[in-house]
Amino acid sequence: MPQRVLVTGGTGFIARHVTRELQAHGYAVRATVRSATAALAEGVEVVRADLESDDGWAEAVAGCDHVMHVASPFPSSEPADENDLIRPAVDGTLRVLRAAEASGTVKRVVLTSSIAAIRIRPDRADPRVHTEADWSDLDHCAAYAKSKTLAERAAWDFVAESPRRVELVVVNPGSVLGPLDGAATSKTVEVVRRLMTREIPAPLRMALAVVDVRDLAVGHRLALESPRAAGQRYILAGGETWMPELARLLADEYNGRGFRVSTSTIPSGVVRFAARFASPLRVVLSLLDRRELVTSAKARAELGWAMRPLRETVVDTADSLIAEGFVTPRGARNQVPRRSR
Repeated sequence: MPQRVLVTGGTGFIARHVTRELQAHGYAVRATVRSATAALAEGVEVVRADLESDDGWAEAVAGCDHVMHVASPFPSSEPADENDLIRPAVDGTLRVLRAAEASGTVKRVVLTSSIAAIRIRPDRADPRVHTEADWSDLDHCAAYAKSKTLAERAAWDFVAESPRRVELVVVNPGSVLGPLDGAATSKTVEVVRRLMTREIPAPLRMALAVVDVRDLAVGHRLALESPRAAGQRYILAGGETWMPELARLLADEYNGRGFRVSTSTIPSGVVRFAARFASPLRVVLSLLDRRELVTSAKARAELGWAMRPLRETVVDTADSLIAEGFVTPRGARNQVPRRSR
């Protein structure tokens, strides 16, 4: 009998790729969804469960060997009350862990955290490369980073006090890009979509540590399978990439094909001023001019994890957005023919 893995938030961008990776390696997958009408990959067992309710979680984990807790709220703008984001992240994580412990069958939980729980420090220009030994300073975190930090800390505290000692492994992804694979959309690929549509008229002084969602899915599986991974956290992210560099990759590939991606940079002072009048901009204020220096050396050495080239990730993200109709070239309604690499 194949091992059964519960994947939370089954309709999400990351979860869809995790599910595909698990199925490709012989696992039986059960996925939680919030709506009974949600469509998932063939062969995936679907159960209803919501992170904000206890209902359905005992049934969701029943008979499962492992859990991948991928689901977590991700804001499109800074919430008026940070607890609107923090509470479901922390409570939902603990709800999943309690159900896993009570199941009597779950051996390991892989939790999807974020480098936002690692690299937020008072000094935005801090040149130090952050590792899994680091934790974000809550006093300098915006709501999302605080929610990921507190949820991960709550998970480690729970496991430390758990009488059954369910194994916990945490993966800390960077900015997740890559093909949508049927997901309705994803907040994490918005930076690419907005640069292509010029909703962001020009790139900001904002750094990203990009990870391809396909490589991230492999990292989840490796974290599940590696005996030495129990009790560890793993950064899954590439090197620092500033948004102007991302824009140049898009401009090189798509300008002249019906798109006009700007490669100039909006000064951070202008963004801060505009954010006083445009609330969606406030979510990026904490990220302006902040270094994004992390290393995935531990995941590479202990899990054998690897990443594909950044250009491949960026182009595949953009091609997916075009194919799904989220961005459209000027003067055309259909998909732009894919150019050879």
